[in-house]
Amino acid sequence: MESKGNGISNRILFLTTLTFTICFAAWMINGVLVTFLVNNNIFKWSSIEIGWLMGVPVLVGSLLRLPIGMLTDKYGGRWVMTIILFLTAVPMFFLSTANSYNSFLLLSFGFGISGSAFAAGVAFTSLWFPKERQGTALGIFGAGNIGAAITTMLAPKLLNVFTDYGAHLDGWRNLPKVYGVVLIVMGVIFWLGSKNKKPSEIKTFRQRLAPLKESRVWRFGLYYFVVFGSFVALTQWLIPYYVNVYSMSIVMAGFMTTAFNLPSGIIRILGGIISDKAGARIVLYWVFGICITCLILLLPPRIEIRTPGQGIIAPYAGTAEMVSDSMIVIRSGPGDADKVNFALQGKRTGDKGVNIRFGIHHDEEGFLLLPTTISWQEPLIKENDEIAKGQLIARGITEVYFQANKWIFSALVFIIGIMLGIGSAAVFKHISVYYPQDVGTVGGIVGVLGGLGGFMDPIIFGYLLTKTGVWTSCWAFLAVVSLISLVLMRFAIKKQEIVNPPTVS
Repeated sequence: MESKGNGISNRILFLTTLTFTICFAAWMINGVLVTFLVNNNIFKWSSIEIGWLMGVPVLVGSLLRLPIGMLTDKYGGRWVMTIILFLTAVPMFFLSTANSYNSFLLLSFGFGISGSAFAAGVAFTSLWFPKERQGTALGIFGAGNIGAAITTMLAPKLLNVFTDYGAHLDGWRNLPKVYGVVLIVMGVIFWLGSKNKKPSEIKTFRQRLAPLKESRVWRFGLYYFVVFGSFVALTQWLIPYYVNVYSMSIVMAGFMTTAFNLPSGIIRILGGIISDKAGARIVLYWVFGICITCLILLLPPRIEIRTPGQGIIAPYAGTAEMVSDSMIVIRSGPGDADKVNFALQGKRTGDKGVNIRFGIHHDEEGFLLLPTTISWQEPLIKENDEIAKGQLIARGITEVYFQANKWIFSALVFIIGIMLGIGSAAVFKHISVYYPQDVGTVGGIVGVLGGLGGFMDPIIFGYLLTKTGVWTSCWAFLAVVSLISLVLMRFAIKKQEIVNPPTVS
């Protein structure tokens, strides 16, 4: 009987994880699709409008997590998760007919329900496993985040195929149709393969909201806002980032984004194990600390600037006898001894020896770690001009170029992705330690707050980009929020140690 029970439990775990993976893939579709549509001038949307299109599905999926969790408790995961799949498929399929921003936005609201599958899956999966195995089971279920990687990796390639590599751009409409069909098929498979199991205790809506009175829950929500919200936001934002900053194709940008979100989803399992052994508090210290460090290193943007350099000042009065791009001759008297030659510095590169022209920089420059400079001098006078003592006769110009090398950038983003995955598991470990009898309730509330991060971040990124014109402004925002979380956690821990010596890690 135990073997049979384990078989059913494992089957449920497999089906819920697969369902969550597909729902997460659908949830993240706008990151790829909207970028493709805008870059190919199919729709002319601003960065703020793009931010809303990326954020709206996340908002809907996040806000629905609490009521979906309650419905799962009442009616069972078989019904709820199947309905989520079918309800998501409808607006997803009709996304193929969208011809305006408003219709695209409205349909994005519709398929945003796919994000609520997390709450249904957590509630349903936990019922099939004893407490000593719930952590592992939920860790495996949480790895369904790799659905984001599926979208960033496969969707750009499908768009290329459907549009005949740009020859027939209207072929993009096939992508949401494919997603809609997959959701329907998964709905049928889940219904046929799953089995309902109701919880022994069903809490009321008021009981579920009771933990909101405790400040600790809001702190946990802030932590999840950072670790999970940033993961969701960057899964969508990195694609237009790579395309605009590094001039990558959308396929290559999708591949690079997959290198961020795929390990982050898988590592969540390991994050739970590490949190069990070392303690969630220590893990979060390291997560926030490493993330802040990497985010600061990402702040310097890819830049090309021109600044005044070292010029030439006339040491005495005289007449400009000869002026060229390489030489200035000033005569202060009638004899040859009264002539002074000033050699002008021509364009020269920095130590890297890279041939750079202002405003034209490409990947062929190779691997540049540090800023590279070019300096030269240009005459400010003409022949026969009268020169006063101390007059600037040739101005110095310096061009500074910082490549923000894409491989260094991607390595730092990869580290951040790993940390976010580990941090997501650590937050839920925190919840199980402080609220062992209310993991589902508190986890649902924290999940809502974390999902809001995924909604708000792309919109904030869009506003910051519009106001500053600098793509790296998003890293500054994430660094500030991470620092606030770290400081609040430290103050809360110090306060707890003063009032009551800690008994949990």
